[in-house]
Amino acid sequence: MNKLEGKVAIVTGATSGIGLATAKKYLQEGAKVVLTGRSQQKLDALKDEISGDYLLVQAEASSLEDSRGLIAKTIAHFGKIDVLFLNAGVFRLEGIHELTEEIYDEVANINVKGPLFTVKAAYDHVNEGGSIIFNTSIVNVKGFAGMAAYSASKAALRSLTRTLASEFGPKGIRVNAIAPGPIDTPIYGKHNVPQENIDQMASGFPSMVSLGRFGTADEIATTALFLASADSSYITGAEIPVDGGLAQV
Repeated sequence: MNKLEGKVAIVTGATSGIGLATAKKYLQEGAKVVLTGRSQQKLDALKDEISGDYLLVQAEASSLEDSRGLIAKTIAHFGKIDVLFLNAGVFRLEGIHELTEEIYDEVANINVKGPLFTVKAAYDHVNEGGSIIFNTSIVNVKGFAGMAAYSASKAALRSLTRTLASEFGPKGIRVNAIAPGPIDTPIYGKHNVPQENIDQMASGFPSMVSLGRFGTADEIATTALFLASADSSYITGAEIPVDGGLAQV
């Protein structure tokens, strides 16, 4: 039997990259999947790319109103929630001299506040045996210049993983995190990060990674499937690094 047969999963930030790869894998494993994105046009384009029982919901990751609406629409359509993958996020790369309050607030609102309050909205609707998964990053344990706001936001998510694992444990719900290393994903080219900054950062990564390459979105999706399924039934409060050894060796 498929690993997620009969389960209902929400994947935020699912129009590309890690989110889309995970949504596809969940669908392949029998789940009913709610995919979110900030662009309705990008969501509509997914209709030609995915198949199965799914629901497309336009939602801005930093909007608490959208978070509440997402949960309400999921319950109205599918009646329950078994898996919640908080994947939507924003990446920023600038030195401390370029960092502004506006940039910091944008990163914190999208990467921390949005996921936290989505979990809050879902609190009464996640089934016993359910799984909540945060997308963190190895930058919460390894320092990289130019990532002050981004790293701080991912460290906050790591802390929330532990706190919420304790809070949801009595409900029989697991809370874990995936910490990607350098992954070949469109996130690096978004959010007005200059291409030369991306190129400079990316050029150094392969030599720092024990496996000598970037990872793929599908490798993260495979880990997200593990954490969503009964295969990880006795794992909670954990963060699994998927980084080719970058922060481990």
